[in-house]
Amino acid sequence: MSGQTAPAQPGESISVDVPAKINPHLGVGDPRADGYHALSTVYQAISLHDTVTAERLGEPGIEVTISGEGAGTLPTGEDNLAYKAAKLIALYAGIEPDVRLHLNKRIPVAGGLAGGSADAAGALIACARLWEVAIGDAELHRLAAGLGSDVPFCLKGGTAIGSGRGEELTPVAAVGTWHWVVATTDTEIATPECYKEVDRLREDGIGRYSADTGPIVRAFESGASADELARLLVNDMEAAAVSLRPQLASLMHGGLEEGALAAHVSGSGPSILFLATDVKHAVALARRIRMRGGARSVHLAHGPVRGPAD
Repeated sequence: MSGQTAPAQPGESISVDVPAKINPHLGVGDPRADGYHALSTVYQAISLHDTVTAERLGEPGIEVTISGEGAGTLPTGEDNLAYKAAKLIALYAGIEPDVRLHLNKRIPVAGGLAGGSADAAGALIACARLWEVAIGDAELHRLAAGLGSDVPFCLKGGTAIGSGRGEELTPVAAVGTWHWVVATTDTEIATPECYKEVDRLREDGIGRYSADTGPIVRAFESGASADELARLLVNDMEAAAVSLRPQLASLMHGGLEEGALAAHVSGSGPSILFLATDVKHAVALARRIRMRGGARSVHLAHGPVRGPAD
């Protein structure tokens, strides 16, 4: 792993920024024997970041504190994915964990943007640097995959094809920058709930497995315009998310009426991504969506951006 630091003393700290992810293409296959669904996806990291700070406690233990998005509601104990990441890197290194993790969260919580996975990726990197753990990229990827399907991508950022359950990555050499307006809602959708709805709808003949990532990958590699990209966005979970939370349809239609090139459910939702032509269009579109109402918060973002391990 690159970016090693000098030995940390009690009170010293390491901070890393970790980006949110979106899935411009999300193909969902049938359930596998292990209970996961086969995925054929394209990830892209965008410029909504959480900051993870790892600080020596001076005594054995792991503490987690949170500010910003989710403060006061997200768990800070062993159920927190960043806590699990710190414990895992300590086990790998054979050392007693000694760290206070502070998560300054800007990525919307429970929005299909992988904020929890980003925090886990940030904790792996920050703790490895704090404790000077010698770990290669392959081992770091393996630890990340054990924490969750999105964690390996959150380490690297950029653009990548994801297969398996999403943890098997093939980098994509994207050329250009694309601009998004991210609208969050007051509702939540648990990812397992959305997968179950995908399966239920398919039993009724609704939905298909969009396995071919080729068109959108070629678009990213060639620096396609936003207009071209808009026609290639795919999310096999979108119908399920809207079925579970019908109010999402109103938000999506409203953004399109305000001039978005495309409206796209982020992952399993319920955040909505609106594609803009350029940064000027994104700023104007975000303002119109805020004025229209129906969204809890509206954010500007662009991608791709790099992850902390890139």
